[in-house]
Amino acid sequence: MTTTPTATPADPRPADLLIVDAEIVTMAPDRAVVPGGTIAVVDGRIAAIGPAATLRAAYPGSPELDATGCVVVPGLVNAHQHTTADPLVRSSIPDDVPAQQAIFDWIVPLHGAVTGDDDELSATLTAVESLSYGVTTLLEPGTVAHPLRVAAGLRTAGIRARVGGWGWDADDAPYAMPAADTLAVQADTVAALAGDPLVTGWITLVGHDLVSDALFTGAAELADRLDVGMTWHLSPGPEDAAAYAAAGRARPVRHLADLGVLGPRLLLGHAVWLDDAEVDALVGTGTAVASCPGAYLRLGQGFTRAGRHTALHRAGGRLALGCDSHNAGDTPDLWRAARLFAGLERDRGVPDPLRADEVFALATVDGAAAVGLGALTGSIEVGKAADLVLLDTRTIPWIPRGDLPTQLVWGAAGHTVRDVLVDGRLVVRDRRITTVDVDALREEAAQRRAALLRRVGIDIPPRWPSVPATEFSARRSVPGGAPTPREGKAP
Repeated sequence: MTTTPTATPADPRPADLLIVDAEIVTMAPDRAVVPGGTIAVVDGRIAAIGPAATLRAAYPGSPELDATGCVVVPGLVNAHQHTTADPLVRSSIPDDVPAQQAIFDWIVPLHGAVTGDDDELSATLTAVESLSYGVTTLLEPGTVAHPLRVAAGLRTAGIRARVGGWGWDADDAPYAMPAADTLAVQADTVAALAGDPLVTGWITLVGHDLVSDALFTGAAELADRLDVGMTWHLSPGPEDAAAYAAAGRARPVRHLADLGVLGPRLLLGHAVWLDDAEVDALVGTGTAVASCPGAYLRLGQGFTRAGRHTALHRAGGRLALGCDSHNAGDTPDLWRAARLFAGLERDRGVPDPLRADEVFALATVDGAAAVGLGALTGSIEVGKAADLVLLDTRTIPWIPRGDLPTQLVWGAAGHTVRDVLVDGRLVVRDRRITTVDVDALREEAAQRRAALLRRVGIDIPPRWPSVPATEFSARRSVPGGAPTPREGKAP
């Protein structure tokens, strides 16, 4: 890791920004932490890391961001985050229904009814919330109908993202098309987003048992030809293995191995219910997995009974973290996903569970590698993108200071995000989003939520009654509903 300017410019010019006097968690290969360090940002990249005096001399007259009392970490990477439809009905799907009912009675109808305007707003909302948590990169693993509108919404917020349309060729599925047509749409999406500095295209299939072998193999060939990554869903619960068996196929991962579609370009969402041979196939091919522990708990999919993610990682497999969708994870808070992952794996007694420092790597440098961006982001190194998060350690969750990685994963670090940069641009400053009018976003989201639910015909009855203040005051209720006697008077 270069910690000082490689050379003093012959004609010194200001940097775009100097982030001054920070404690820098580099997540470079040696995992160095640089106390009292300064970062020079030039053209969206990290130009130098070193003492403030040295960098001020090398880049005279630069604007400065005072990071005194701040820990600076790489921007977090959410490797599996849906951004459409679900955010408009967040925390609305009952938590006492089975996972398949939540998906097919709620989410599929909602996705079938969203408009392009809904999807763009929903993506902006997800990105804004993600940025507020210090997530600077997300992989949208398949938006159903309007991928280019989704890309526009993500771009408006200023987040780094990879996006694709949700391809499938299952019979009678919403938006399903024959394999050849699905691949053509995938190629068009990648082409339309080519050259965008932040939001570009991936090949994204639904996965599960809803994709034909021809579409799986065609997607892998297309990703190779276009030199992009690909992602789809597999085995979050036991249903995929049962469906593959009923169709006379090998277990899902082994079937993909037989098709020849596993490999470093592929990021599988979930891959929870695996056997030993499937774990070996993922490790042997360099296929990455995105683990979304919050979603598995919300939907009751058996992560604590069947998950093999620690075994995958310990065997040399590639692993990242995700938050899934607002119908499952409810929030794109990757700090919470990291803490859940660490805690659940320890609690169920897996051999050699991942330590806090290893889990934080999943959220940063390992996550960046899993989404094909390891050379660009995920660590704070000279030449990489200035995707940076400043955590204010003068806040209560940092009193007193403990072991740094332990505090990052097990503490409340996500609540202390002060500033966020993506590609050198300040998208969060003093805890306020700089790219989007959040008040206007709030109002439009409420309107679109109501309209979407009306179109689908879903009524969400409240668990708790809503009682107007005037009526509540008049009742002066007590437990059980009996009226409260007035003081000094008989009931």
